[in-house]
Amino acid sequence: MRTFDSGATTTEVEVATDVISLRRSVAAGAVGVFVHWFDWAAYAYLAGTVATVFFPAEDSTTGLLAVFGVFAVSFGIRPVGALVFGPLGDRIGRKRTLSLVIFMMSGATLTIGLLPGYASIGVAAPVLLVVLRLIQGFAAGGEFGSAASFLAESAPRRRRGFGVSWLEVGSLLGFLAGSFVFLLLSTGLDNDQLTSWGWRIPFLIAAPLGVIGFIIRNKIEDTPEYRAMEANDTVPRSPVRELLRSHKRQLLQAAGLMAAMHVPFYAVLTYLVTYETDHLGHSADSAALLSTVISLLGLALVPLFGLLSDRVGRKPVFVGATAALLVLSTPAFLLMRTGLAGTWVAGLLLGVILAAILGTYAVWSAETFPTRTRQSGLSISYNVTAALFAGTVPYLMTVLISATGSTLVPGPYLMVFAAGGLVAALSLPETAGAGLLRTADVCDLPAGAPSGNSV
Repeated sequence: MRTFDSGATTTEVEVATDVISLRRSVAAGAVGVFVHWFDWAAYAYLAGTVATVFFPAEDSTTGLLAVFGVFAVSFGIRPVGALVFGPLGDRIGRKRTLSLVIFMMSGATLTIGLLPGYASIGVAAPVLLVVLRLIQGFAAGGEFGSAASFLAESAPRRRRGFGVSWLEVGSLLGFLAGSFVFLLLSTGLDNDQLTSWGWRIPFLIAAPLGVIGFIIRNKIEDTPEYRAMEANDTVPRSPVRELLRSHKRQLLQAAGLMAAMHVPFYAVLTYLVTYETDHLGHSADSAALLSTVISLLGLALVPLFGLLSDRVGRKPVFVGATAALLVLSTPAFLLMRTGLAGTWVAGLLLGVILAAILGTYAVWSAETFPTRTRQSGLSISYNVTAALFAGTVPYLMTVLISATGSTLVPGPYLMVFAAGGLVAALSLPETAGAGLLRTADVCDLPAGAPSGNSV
């Protein structure tokens, strides 16, 4: 084995280079999802205050419903963003869409933090709030597909699961950071201070975070996969048409994986707080503490499950997690009925299962699509399933429990999506350690054009 003068072997230098490259890729990929989830948590926790600031004071309930309506609209616009930024990333590169979406998200967030309230500009205030939330949702529709494609194509193939799993670490960190800032504001300020100026702080904080993220993303090179397509002149002309014509099966498989992630994510990390207080009689503080502990557990476990998927395969980890969710969801909600200790055991169990899903779904989905349509496939499958299943979890749980009179409804509901994810996983090939697909993507190439090789 050849050595350099420094005494480091070729293999050691390659490993060190891989580690440095992976760190840069993780920073560029995860910073955007951190900013997005920080904003999401801040808006959700400050909903009551935002309602007071931006809507008429005569009817607080109507104002709160309007705020949540704006929240839902931002989910609904995401598939539109996916249809724009997904194909755009396949045509002009991951780096450019990564920079564009974080610029749009952080710019809109900063503007919300500076926006005058209803008392100052009247009906223009809620109108502008809606417009800015639509811009945020539109940009968010391009974040996951851009970041997941970038990380999957930049990470060393034998550490790809570990690298891509940091997207979800960024999500959990952003969620926790937003929650923590709200906690500081709610304990350090009185209601008048929070309403007059304190609510603006999280939105203003997001702006410098976005600037840092933009600088990081603007300095990186595009992925080796995309640069190879450019060099071979095989950049797709119409990635969505190509995706729907030749990769519908992969699109449905990825949607199955992602739906099996979205529903438990929102059920465990957001709806469970409401479930504990409304149906189990636990205090809001206890419910919030459990949600925080589950998130911290996820921070530790998600990259470990990503690393495990590099060692043993995507299929064993994801199939094991969805099978556990299928079998244990209803028993977990039965256990919650036994008291606070049972609720904690069940919540932590669901948190471990969720962490295994979060650690593998994104990388497996990315490896399922060929390079020419990867960002389009990831963006569309992620955001369509998010719009259909993620934001509707609290609403549907409330309606179904009311209609059936059973507080066990969340268990069977989770089982449905666990079964769908399990079917999708069993239909997929194992991809851990394999090269990303290029040669399967020749739909729009002229005869004899080079298509690149798997790497």
